[in-house]
Amino acid sequence: MSDSESQAQRLNQLLGIMARLRDPDQGCPWDLQQDFASIAPYTLEEAYEVAEAIERNAPDELCDELGDLLFQVVFHAQMAKEKGWFSFADVVAAINEKLVRRHPHVFADEEVADASEQTLAWEQHKARERADKGVVSDSVLDSVPLALPALVRAQKIQRRAARVGFDWTDIMDVVDKLEEELKELKQALTSGEPLHRVREELGDLLFSGVNLARFLDADAEALLRAASQKFSGRFQLVEQLARQQQRDLHDCTLDELEDYWRQAKQQLA
Repeated sequence: MSDSESQAQRLNQLLGIMARLRDPDQGCPWDLQQDFASIAPYTLEEAYEVAEAIERNAPDELCDELGDLLFQVVFHAQMAKEKGWFSFADVVAAINEKLVRRHPHVFADEEVADASEQTLAWEQHKARERADKGVVSDSVLDSVPLALPALVRAQKIQRRAARVGFDWTDIMDVVDKLEEELKELKQALTSGEPLHRVREELGDLLFSGVNLARFLDADAEALLRAASQKFSGRFQLVEQLARQQQRDLHDCTLDELEDYWRQAKQQLA
């Protein structure tokens, strides 16, 4: 059996398993109870677990997590097939056609100079496709999905605005803007502004921080995940240090906690 035949057989087996799970008579009660809305959170969760496996450079786990994510696609496709909307084969056909259409520099005779030019061309292809479907966009930001994680969406919005020239010219201008937003937040806190105004200023500060990440050609979402992971590692070491001295963190003074924190930073530097 060839590799292509083996792949087709395994994929057909997966599709068969999914169909059996959703069989009205012999299927799984939990799977039968699900719909698109109830499965969507699991789809997002599996995508994040793929990203986590990549960040930890764990290829065995990545293989497993990609399988879980593929199952989510198959699950959605099976539910759509039951409604008469489309099948898994339609999903595959659609992405095949889209990839060929959006890569004329690979499958046709167009040329692109580099990845940046290809990114721009990709957005132009998407805009033409929306126009062909009769979708009228009044803004370059219209197609940025609302359901994206906030940091990801903020960065996409900033990139879209930058493509039409609405951008800072120098990274230090971005730093200055960040400092300006921090100053405004401090003023709101010290002048007795209503809580909703303080929160608004904090949001502006976060948005400016995302903009700085964009100028550093960094993924704001990945940066925050890494910072959270760093804090978690240090805090867990703080807990360990306290246990070694038979201390309960609840009973420690701020000075003691700060000393544990300094030790943790030194050990995990």
